[in-house]
Amino acid sequence: MTKSQIASMGRCSGAVLLLFAATAALAKEGGPRTKAQSEYAVQPDFADVSYGPHERNVLDFWKANSGDAAPVLVYIHGGGFRSGDKRTLNPGLLRSCLASGISVAAIHYRLSDTAPFPAPMRDSARAIQFIRTKAKEWYLDPKRIACTGGSAGAGISLWIGFHDDMAKPHSSDPVERQSTRLTCMFVTGAQCTYDPRAIKQIVGGRAHEHSALPPFFGIEPKDADTPRAHKIYEESAAITYLTKDDPPVLAVYGDDRPDDKSPGKGIHNVNFGIHLKERMDKLGIECIVIGPGIGEEQRNLASGIEFLQKHFGIKRKRS
Repeated sequence: MTKSQIASMGRCSGAVLLLFAATAALAKEGGPRTKAQSEYAVQPDFADVSYGPHERNVLDFWKANSGDAAPVLVYIHGGGFRSGDKRTLNPGLLRSCLASGISVAAIHYRLSDTAPFPAPMRDSARAIQFIRTKAKEWYLDPKRIACTGGSAGAGISLWIGFHDDMAKPHSSDPVERQSTRLTCMFVTGAQCTYDPRAIKQIVGGRAHEHSALPPFFGIEPKDADTPRAHKIYEESAAITYLTKDDPPVLAVYGDDRPDDKSPGKGIHNVNFGIHLKERMDKLGIECIVIGPGIGEEQRNLASGIEFLQKHFGIKRKRS
């Protein structure tokens, strides 16, 4: 993708925009659940299961009616690492997964007001490890686990997917002994890096000034250009860990264009996906990007279900 092609990108299809809006919808966490917040389109088989010591280390799980041990899609919510809720899981995606024989989990993780990076990533990785310990009880295939999410949830999904396996084989904790590796990732509005220096180059405008970034990094603005901060920037960037043995990605973007007036505008820009695809293409890893000016011929894949079926080895049902 050349610079001129990037500059001439048009608007993406209405279907892609609607999908992005639905998947990236955010619900602020706080206070007791209302009736509406407690209800999913399909009620989980197991709700608020603890996967770690913190009060937000909980997940909901839906078991697919499958004749075989089912693969699992793990939903990681967005919210700028400051808010968000597992109940923002896209109901259409949930139903499609269950109908395809794919079990689903939706997780909470610690937020930046409590624990900055790497807590959200480490919590989410532990949730995946915990799910693997439930393979027999929940009748799932521990070798087929994927992640999905929008915005922060997308960035976490990519970070886990590209990171080397975080399993600790000799740990006394049986959860820590499990693998964190993924089969694939389906993400919306994903940032392949949170490094403000890289965002400035990839997206432009004032996207790199997003207000969620300093608390996510756990640094004060006065310390933003220090060696300690630079180290955190690099460690928080999913693309830092990308190697040729990593799983494929489907990345969907809406029309979020940066400008020079609004701090943070463009933080979900398609240029993140274009940059990621260029890197993954060089390594021979499948990366499908759908958004303004790119991937229009593949927009039928934007719901994610066909991509998941393909990489989980599920044969599509004929209508």
